[in-house]
Amino acid sequence: MNPYVAKLYEIARKPERVIVGLMSGTSLDGLDVALCRFTGSGTQTKTELLAFETVPYTETVKEPIRAVFAKKQVDFELLTLLNPWIGHLHADMVLGCLRQWRHRPADVDLIASHGQTVYHAPQSLHQRPGYGNATLQIGDGDHLAVRTGIITLSDFRQKHIAAGGEGAPLAVYGDFLLFSQAGEDRIMLNIGGIANFTYLSGDLDAGKMFSTDVGPGNTLIDAFSRLYFERPFDENGAFAAAGAVSEPLLAALLDHPFFAAGFPKTTGPELFGPAYVQAAQQRSDTENLSANDVLATLTAFSATGIAEAVKQSFTGKTPMVYMSGGGMHNPVLVAHLQRLLPNATFKTTAELRIQPDAKEAVLFAILANEAVAGGSVNFGNRPGIPNVTMGKVSFPG
Repeated sequence: MNPYVAKLYEIARKPERVIVGLMSGTSLDGLDVALCRFTGSGTQTKTELLAFETVPYTETVKEPIRAVFAKKQVDFELLTLLNPWIGHLHADMVLGCLRQWRHRPADVDLIASHGQTVYHAPQSLHQRPGYGNATLQIGDGDHLAVRTGIITLSDFRQKHIAAGGEGAPLAVYGDFLLFSQAGEDRIMLNIGGIANFTYLSGDLDAGKMFSTDVGPGNTLIDAFSRLYFERPFDENGAFAAAGAVSEPLLAALLDHPFFAAGFPKTTGPELFGPAYVQAAQQRSDTENLSANDVLATLTAFSATGIAEAVKQSFTGKTPMVYMSGGGMHNPVLVAHLQRLLPNATFKTTAELRIQPDAKEAVLFAILANEAVAGGSVNFGNRPGIPNVTMGKVSFPG
């Protein structure tokens, strides 16, 4: 037997596993690195976050990724070169964090790597006859495994698509195991580049749970902060707070079939990019808005997309909303949400013992734990929510 196959079998049988979860989102802020300890699997999963760090991307890293990110036409050689390069970059970031935390690579059972999304193409977006859903994350798992010496699971989204999903969002598979609570309906709202939420039913029926994208979170706010102010994001919502919301532009931004589509659904910066905003400005005759007014309107747009999706999903009392992701740090965005959902109670996942900024990295560690040691939870094989475990295995040797 291959010794790494034997080792993986031993890891699956261990009473507890130490897994490093990695996440780099569409905001390109950096790599989230979460060191987690798991006991059990499925509904018996117990998770402890041992350490967490966001290792920021330098401009030297961001520049080549932006050159291929969410673009239909790219330098194909650069894209090919970036795949192993990001794998090595993430491996070095993991090793650096482990040194900082005084953990040896030999003490880690698995790495769970999301990779860096460069293009997301659900059929609803590309609309090319004869082609289905597709997505591409780079940062090859083999390079991570060989460089760190740690068995690596990666490329999680491909199995989801292969089994009939759209490749995103995947949060329901981890949110159910980590955050479900008998007697309390919950919305796990993640405001990253794209905003998404998971609905968790208080009756703990996995067949009722779902995750869905709801529209832009930070992606447009960040893009126009860079365009107008040469800043990577609108810190504390300061640019938006200095402007006024344009109702004509807001209505034009919301005028897209995506917002009326049923759940679950997925989208990305491929749709909600600067060109989308510029087209909405042309339709609404708002091309002369000030930079601050544009930022104020884009912030309201993100909040309205989230709030309307919540209203569309639930009748009666709004469940508890637990926030994570960079958008939760934007007080203007959060204030809009509180105004639009006055009956909701907003908290963060810190109330549930998981650092909000670490949540997505932890969720991919959960997916790896399930792929190796679990697989017993039944999500009902509903359209868009295939009942699968995910992650491709890469051995160090």
